Amino acid sequence: MNSSGQFEARSTPTVELSSEPPQWRSYVAIGDSFSEGLWDVAPENPDVCRGWADMLALTLSSRRQAAGLSPLSYANLAIRGRLLRPIISEQLPRALDMSPDLISIIGGGNDILRPAVDVDLIAAHLDHAVAQARATGADVLLATGTDFSGRGSLAFTRSRTAIFNSHIWSIAQRHGAYVANMWGHRTISDPRMWAEDRIHLTTQGHRRVADMALVGLGLQPEDPGFDAPLDDPQPKNPRVRARENIVWAREHVGPWIKRRLTGTSTGDTRVAKYPTLEPID
Repeated sequence: MNSSGQFEARSTPTVELSSEPPQWRSYVAIGDSFSEGLWDVAPENPDVCRGWADMLALTLSSRRQAAGLSPLSYANLAIRGRLLRPIISEQLPRALDMSPDLISIIGGGNDILRPAVDVDLIAAHLDHAVAQARATGADVLLATGTDFSGRGSLAFTRSRTAIFNSHIWSIAQRHGAYVANMWGHRTISDPRMWAEDRIHLTTQGHRRVADMALVGLGLQPEDPGFDAPLDDPQPKNPRVRARENIVWAREHVGPWIKRRLTGTSTGDTRVAKYPTLEPID
């Protein structure tokens, strides 16, 4: 407010991002399909996904090597379909046994998609996991969930995700963890960022999340314009949209419901894609 009693417009405070080489020598990702990297398939091996965590690790390693430091060592224990409690009980101990400098603990999305979920309870599990990791001296990276408002059948998750995100920010503040802010990204909820199953990211979406993670860690993104809005989409013929919805329901919703009814998961026979720390040259 100025001397005339009027409010003055001020620019939004910005966080200074570091261009220094990353300090972390080792990084382990744990989680579900989001961190496993579903729908970002490696051309040389269609059975292996890449995803934002692989992109982040590659960037951290290349920046270290450009500064004359040793390459980053990386492991990824994330497995599709995992709920948060199994992530913490099965993957976290293995990750901590590797004594990484940095660990990303991202999960809860599969819990939130269930018909019933106690968001406060899964947040309590996450809080305990972050406390465990921080007690070893490791830095921890978390991520908020995406705002799916206006996304049809996924819109019901919005209030749950918002509550869980509030917990995530509180957990991060309590334990000194880093946060990749997906909820605050202007375009990650754009349907074009999501694969045909509508709950996993495309390669472009994973690339933007990798930049969100870099910014969350206080580092410069690879693409300074990663938060720029996409061009307006071309209007889609209602018949085409209806046909796409039918295909989506048949090929993705139906099998998902069947798995819930039978107590099975897409990750039941999967193992971690990178189970041990290996340098990224």
